[in-house]
Amino acid sequence: MGIFSGLLGNLSEVPVEELTRQYGTYLMPNEVISTGFKLVRDSFLITDERIILIDHQGVTGKKTKVSTIDLDAIYEVSMESGGTGFDDSELIIHSITSPYYKANNITTAAYRFEFKKKFNIQSLYVALQSAATQNRKRING
Repeated sequence: MGIFSGLLGNLSEVPVEELTRQYGTYLMPNEVISTGFKLVRDSFLITDERIILIDHQGVTGKKTKVSTIDLDAIYEVSMESGGTGFDDSELIIHSITSPYYKANNITTAAYRFEFKKKFNIQSLYVALQSAATQNRKRING
């Protein structure tokens, strides 16, 4: 069932120790992984500073693309919980990608993540939405 759900796009939670062992080289000094998820070969890590997206590419997966969403750049988060049948939970994170958050012409991006319906997405949503609310107040204040 794990591979099948991975192919459908569902993220599975992975222990922090395993993520630190596998992806610790991507961490900045003193940065700590809070939680993380895996989809077949790709991973989604949340640290105390940022969200790290790790995309293993190609047949062997040796080619790797690493992207970052700074936690202080998130301005909106939306969530859809899983329903009956094959419905899964979904989280969409909107962030500012411009280097200057108060610029006249900012650029933004949205990232969509699907989780197994049995994963309690509410606590992750609340944590990220809390950061987004603080960020909007800080940026607009």
